[in-house]
Amino acid sequence: MTHRHATTTLWRPTGPVELDLVRRLEWRAWPPRLPEQPIFYPVLNEEYAIRIARDWNVKHDGAGYVTRFEVESDFVARCPVQQAGGRTILELWVPAEELDDFNAHIVGRIEVVHEFR
Repeated sequence: MTHRHATTTLWRPTGPVELDLVRRLEWRAWPPRLPEQPIFYPVLNEEYAIRIARDWNVKHDGAGYVTRFEVESDFVARCPVQQAGGRTILELWVPAEELDDFNAHIVGRIEVVHEFR
């Protein structure tokens, strides 16, 4: 009998460069942060991710994508949630140095659920 962990669904708005790196990691992990990126911040709701991908990534990168993925809930509970605006504008803040550990707790594959150009 296999033991399944409870999972939490997260979303990540991303541009084409980061998405290509995720593809190279076989849709199972997020790439290391750049020196100017001390925090990896997936978001807690799809609508917020859509706004960022559509309104920011398209403007700056020519395309924006919303990804969805599952992370073990016990691990997610260790990460601080930051309110970046209104009630529903919530981000999970993962320090860059903990991203490998975060990636180890992803369950299944990262999938693209929206694309904007």
